[in-house]
Amino acid sequence: MAKTTCKSCKSELEQKDFLLNLKICPKCNYHDYMSARERVEITADEGTFHEVAGEINSLDFLEFYDLKSYNSRLQEARLKSGLNEAILVGEAKIGGFSTSFGVMDFNFMGGSMGSVVGERIKIITDYSIEKKLPLIIFCASGGARMQEGIISLMQMAKTVSCIGRLREARLPYFCIITNPTAGGVSASFATVADIIISEPHAMFCFAGPRVVEQTIKKAIPFDFGLAERNLRNGQIDMIIERKDIRGVLGKLLRLFS
Repeated sequence: MAKTTCKSCKSELEQKDFLLNLKICPKCNYHDYMSARERVEITADEGTFHEVAGEINSLDFLEFYDLKSYNSRLQEARLKSGLNEAILVGEAKIGGFSTSFGVMDFNFMGGSMGSVVGERIKIITDYSIEKKLPLIIFCASGGARMQEGIISLMQMAKTVSCIGRLREARLPYFCIITNPTAGGVSASFATVADIIISEPHAMFCFAGPRVVEQTIKKAIPFDFGLAERNLRNGQIDMIIERKDIRGVLGKLLRLFS
């Protein structure tokens, strides 16, 4: 039988049992990465997710090249993730309640936010306002996409502005933080939700621990950036086990309906 190794405690696990346990290590409770499609499957009511804006793709408008071209990186990301961008958006039902739904995928260039991620968030926000639906976004990102330069950084203001219009329409927005959520995403639409939920031990910060230590030349707390520290400091509202998130979202949707 196929085996897998926990990235945290290095325990050897039966792959079948690991997948049935929603990619959570039964020994240390480490919540491993989930793809956007997997998130949809365990969160939305069966057969209710309908994608929108899936035809929008990134372009190499800067003709960016580091070790390889941006076009090559995009092609590799599409093959690795099975998606054509770092976020999947659409409409879905959760516990019988209709919602606008977005899920970021870290397998697509580290969930980096570029022009298409920002535009898809705008489209799903407009969709929420038009249909009068609450918005739910699962975040997983390393930050802005350097291959798109200043255009990627502009998405921070763009997405926050979109959420502002959602608030003006008096529609709820719930954000679920997964490991990791950092950089431009953590400093924009991830932190302006009405309710911010996090999975256990998720890294949620602007710059990661190694970057901060290298910059300030000092040791930082062992739990820097972790969900548990953010909860104590009031930066998130609750920490919920992966298996319970769907149920909690159902209760929030009932409360806000």
